[in-house]
Amino acid sequence: MGHAEALLIGGRAGVGKTTVGWEVSARLRAAEVAHAVIDGDFMGQVHPAPDGDPHRTLIAEANLTAVWGNYAALGYRRLVYTNTVSVLDETAGQFRRAMGADVRIVRVLLTASDETAASRLGGREIGGELERELANSILKARLLDERAPADTMRVVTDGRSIVDVAADVLAATGWVNRP
Repeated sequence: MGHAEALLIGGRAGVGKTTVGWEVSARLRAAEVAHAVIDGDFMGQVHPAPDGDPHRTLIAEANLTAVWGNYAALGYRRLVYTNTVSVLDETAGQFRRAMGADVRIVRVLLTASDETAASRLGGREIGGELERELANSILKARLLDERAPADTMRVVTDGRSIVDVAADVLAATGWVNRP
């Protein structure tokens, strides 16, 4: 396998991106499929934002390029990447620059109702960020619904187990039972 492949798992806060990403990784490990996992939320997590990079996209891309370069040097060609807006067209360029122009990109948008996301966030947010996370989650859900490209697979997470959601997400890649 010469070219790189990226599974981009996006969705609003509280939809289960990170948990699904780890379950996909567990299934890939069980099938002995070589891969790397990156939680994109950490790629641009700096304060204050670097000059000229108010949305932290430049630092996130630089970090993705560096980390992927390390994985690729060791022979890895498949990446499971989780981040809220990773499925949007405007992020495809950073993956092409970081992983090569011929990277195969598989986009999966996880969805959940406002009620489900609020319940999950309420169980996870223990500091003073809950209200901000709830409001941001609603805004991002609407943005993703409107702007996700047509080739994005949408997977509903409401009332479903992580195992079932991960199976749907992994099926989109064709990575299992493939050389």
